[in-house]
Amino acid sequence: MSENIYVGVDLGGTAIKVGICNAEGTLLHTYEGPTGTAEGVDTVIDNIEKYVRQIVEDSPYSWDQLAGVGAGVAGFTNIREGIIILAPNIGFKDVPIRSILEDRWNKPVKIDNDANVAALGEAWSGAGRGIENCVCYTLGTGVGGGIIINGKIYQGFAGLAGELGHITVVPDLEAIQCGCGNMGCLETVSSATGIIRMANDAVARGDRTSLSMVEKIAAKEVFDAAKAGDEVAIRIVNRAAYYLGKSMASVAAVLNPEVFIIGGGVSKAGDILFDEVRRVFAKLAPAPLQTGVSIIPAELGNDAGIVGAAGLLLRS
Repeated sequence: MSENIYVGVDLGGTAIKVGICNAEGTLLHTYEGPTGTAEGVDTVIDNIEKYVRQIVEDSPYSWDQLAGVGAGVAGFTNIREGIIILAPNIGFKDVPIRSILEDRWNKPVKIDNDANVAALGEAWSGAGRGIENCVCYTLGTGVGGGIIINGKIYQGFAGLAGELGHITVVPDLEAIQCGCGNMGCLETVSSATGIIRMANDAVARGDRTSLSMVEKIAAKEVFDAAKAGDEVAIRIVNRAAYYLGKSMASVAAVLNPEVFIIGGGVSKAGDILFDEVRRVFAKLAPAPLQTGVSIIPAELGNDAGIVGAAGLLLRS
């Protein structure tokens, strides 16, 4: 067995997920272990080293076949220097992770933020397989994003391209402050957090809705209520979808991607979300910019991060 393999690391606050991919982006083996954040930075790095060595040793492949390791992390990264500037969920600040791990493994290492690697995973071997130009939205607690141009992540001059959740889309009179400090960001209305906030606000106002019977509202309850015909829930879902479609129309005018891929927990809502996003995009994007463009759900789920991280060795 002489083919090269590529290992991806999804570095989370609770767990470190690692996976082996081949050159086509097929996920061959996975392993998951605790991050060890409470024990400090050195322990987390030790665990990354250990888990990568372990997954290769437990596979049919040899260490010599490992072409390199990529890692995705939720936080601010200096991609070119391989430094995690700030990742609060793992307690990292100004950690030169690339040089540390390259010294330990004697293998090439690349890093990027979690939204970028998830986008690359979908573009490489998920919903965007075979598509050279696509934009990925990750709708979860926040709204993440990644831009793939000519098959590679577009990072921008400071490595901060793809912050789709911080596109200003909500008019001033309706806008609330985002966690980034600005007003009216997409993240305030189209994330799970935004949807839950809108639902709680409706209940607090006394709106007639089945959501008032839910002890602790989650985004899934809002979507389920909308599917059951609850008018308040439908209004909330349509508002989240409207601003998502509006942002896509703006992005299309700048990048003209062939595909928009929507992933993350909120994307599991299905047609009730996607149909409205597509309707809004068709209404707001000029006709030439929507010709041949599709808006589709992600396919890789929780594996997108490790697949995309492995792909950093070939596609960045």
